[in-house]
Amino acid sequence: MNSVNTQTSSSEEESVYARYANAAHQAEPALCCPVEYNQEYLSIIPKEILEKDYGCGDPTPYLSPGDTVLDLGSGGGKICYIASQIVGPSGKVIGVDCNAEMLALARKYQQDVADQLAYGNVEFRTGLIQDLKLDLDLLNQELSANPIDSQARWLELRNLEERLRQESPLIPDDSIDCVISNCVLNLVRESDRSQLLQEVFRVLKRGGKAVISDIVCDEIVPHHMRKDPELWSGCISGAFQEAAFLKAFEDAGFHGIEILKREENSWQTVEGIEFRSVVVSAYKGKQGSCLERNQAMIYRGPFKKVEDDDGHTYFRGQRIAVCDKTFRLLQAAPYASQFLPVEPYQDIPLEQAREMDCRRNAIRSPLETKGKNFNLTTQIMDDCCSPDSGCC
Repeated sequence: MNSVNTQTSSSEEESVYARYANAAHQAEPALCCPVEYNQEYLSIIPKEILEKDYGCGDPTPYLSPGDTVLDLGSGGGKICYIASQIVGPSGKVIGVDCNAEMLALARKYQQDVADQLAYGNVEFRTGLIQDLKLDLDLLNQELSANPIDSQARWLELRNLEERLRQESPLIPDDSIDCVISNCVLNLVRESDRSQLLQEVFRVLKRGGKAVISDIVCDEIVPHHMRKDPELWSGCISGAFQEAAFLKAFEDAGFHGIEILKREENSWQTVEGIEFRSVVVSAYKGKQGSCLERNQAMIYRGPFKKVEDDDGHTYFRGQRIAVCDKTFRLLQAAPYASQFLPVEPYQDIPLEQAREMDCRRNAIRSPLETKGKNFNLTTQIMDDCCSPDSGCC
């Protein structure tokens, strides 16, 4: 709930922007869920930022040293300043927001925090989280020099926006290790949410992840609640239904989608609908060609079988034929501890690998792994289990 990045309807949009602009000057407790942050990272953050931070969870524990991090709806900068300490001097943190008052608060202490850390790795950029290509500071500079004063100038503005997106994108493609946000996605109007998640996907590196804290609801919010500007700006009526929240990441092309944390108790209940905080992670990287290299993966259990995001079914203990892309994917987060890789005895170079039909869900014969002419017989050495051999 850090800040506004929304275009619901004109009245709702104005309500959200005004509410968070005011909250940058005077704390508003109603916008905040109880969240426990690591106190180690709060000591260097100015009191003014801590008092005017509005969130429903903490995505920062899932960051790693050296990460390049993008915080959507960075607000007063609290999450960015926590993340900066976790990623360290070799990492980088970018906060994106469109609320001028919140950005001013975050930037006010930027040098003070850098001085305390002895390094500065945080910057704040002005933009809409559903349009991470358009740098609003650059757009404002252009408009100041050439104001819109006619229909012709309005048409030129459309071309200007597209030129800025192409030539000077706010966040370039494939540049971010981890995208985080703290209760902001629910403020984006429903018609923009698909674009928002596509933008998150675009800016992530292959193998990168999104870790999103947000408010979800157990039932679909009725129309009259969604049209209430006060409920929308309060991060209530714009909440995703919890199953639909996960499905939205799947539809955007993510894989390995996981609920990292779900509050047992609801934050608020309105008209019988429960609203609670969740933290969800999702990964980028399953796109690409399927190449046959005679590899297999064995699902460890404990379930009898599981199915991945591409419809592959893995039966416990069975060698399931996979393409090279899936073979590597399942050895990385978040799957690594769940599967055992089976390499072929004879390597097939990528340039010689043929296309594979991954839809077949086939069990890989050991003969495919070893090769059809494999006829090796090994013998137990007589001295293998002698006291001095060390092999038993």
